[in-house]
Amino acid sequence: MDKLVIQGGRPLRGSVKVAGSKNAVLPVLAASLLTDEPLVIPNAPRVADVRSMLKVLESLGSRVVQHSDGALEVCSASVPHSEATWEHVRRMRGSVTVLGPLLARMHRACVSLPGGCVIGVRPIDLHMKGMRALGAKVELDGGDVRAEAFSGLVGSEMYLGGAQGPTVLGTANVMMAATLAKGRTVIHGAACEPEVVDLGDCLIKMGAKIHGLGSPRIEIEGVKRLHGAVHSVIPDRIEAGTFVIAGALTGGAVRVENCRPDHLMILLERLSEAGLAYDHGEDWIATVPYDTRAYGPRPTDVTTLPYPAFPTDLQAQWMALMTTARGMSLISETIFPDRYMHVAELMRMGANIRRQGASAIVMGPAQLTGAQVMASDLRASAALVLAGLVARGQTEVHRVYHIDRGYERIEERLKEIGASIVRVDEKVSIDTSEPDEEPASSAALRDKVIVPASPLPSGA
Repeated sequence: MDKLVIQGGRPLRGSVKVAGSKNAVLPVLAASLLTDEPLVIPNAPRVADVRSMLKVLESLGSRVVQHSDGALEVCSASVPHSEATWEHVRRMRGSVTVLGPLLARMHRACVSLPGGCVIGVRPIDLHMKGMRALGAKVELDGGDVRAEAFSGLVGSEMYLGGAQGPTVLGTANVMMAATLAKGRTVIHGAACEPEVVDLGDCLIKMGAKIHGLGSPRIEIEGVKRLHGAVHSVIPDRIEAGTFVIAGALTGGAVRVENCRPDHLMILLERLSEAGLAYDHGEDWIATVPYDTRAYGPRPTDVTTLPYPAFPTDLQAQWMALMTTARGMSLISETIFPDRYMHVAELMRMGANIRRQGASAIVMGPAQLTGAQVMASDLRASAALVLAGLVARGQTEVHRVYHIDRGYERIEERLKEIGASIVRVDEKVSIDTSEPDEEPASSAALRDKVIVPASPLPSGA
């Protein structure tokens, strides 16, 4: 198991290029099961969750090819199996998106309840509700979801809103299943996230008929078959937001390239409220440097809500930033109310944070001090790394296989923009019974990627 060792106190400067979206590519990969022709993704990120999803697809019979130019090709010409077992889905929640494609194409599916980050209860009842609305017989058998529709799926109208808002993966699952259903399907209360739109764009390239992407009402007209396609996924907005916050937190001049500022408008708005300057163009965001010793961010409250509001996947990183704010800020988590496992670790570094139900009160500014901290999930890992960048002395972040699930070679990319950070092999054995064990050797993540060193924009 690896750890990251960080020497804090260095402002970041330079350019970093955002990878393809992890949360977008996983359902796109699942969509390959809908056709017997190849689906090619030129910019799939090289992260552990993608490798785990590919193992799921290979276990079902798909053929996976990694081309020399980095493109990923998946061909599901023959899918002899319709069962995604616990062995393969336990590593991440995105694996549940094979349910809809398998049911649509094979007319049956058995998918174990997925694993992933321990960030609170994430039921799949809305996934099952959607499949039942399409005419499938669905039951929960122990830890497996079993579904069958031997006469084929039939389009219908349904509402997929839940207690915490629309379901992103549920919308994706039902949308994929509906592409091959007979007749018209209308999803009310659909998720509006860019990742759902991106999946829809991919399905349209494959021959699907979909309208209303990006709105709470999505309409799908079923077709008899889908074909292969070439589809580049959108840039990872959470990775982009993480690097933007890293630049702001350290008072650095960081240009985040190959991103979609329109996907991060709420973050940019909150940065402005916090008194932190930035510049941006069509596909880049740049933080403006400042003296962190004389100036700090203004305390700024955030509440996580479905897109386009503040994303839950940036909550932990924002909290790290607010530990340096001059005053009290309130962070409210409405998506996963228990997503605060990073709080105790930030407090080990000197942060003054108090839990109050589904909210956290952050009192700043705190002089963060390097410490031994334990990563509990993907985004918590990122928050601890960010805190380590500004902490006095040395911080060691353990169990970083969590961060490898969603960030490609994060230590190398941070080092290229000025961070003092190294990855160290702790040579500690991992209990293979744990669902969140390190999915693969970290060495597989260390392929060199060239990050363009573009100059900062004028005034940045």
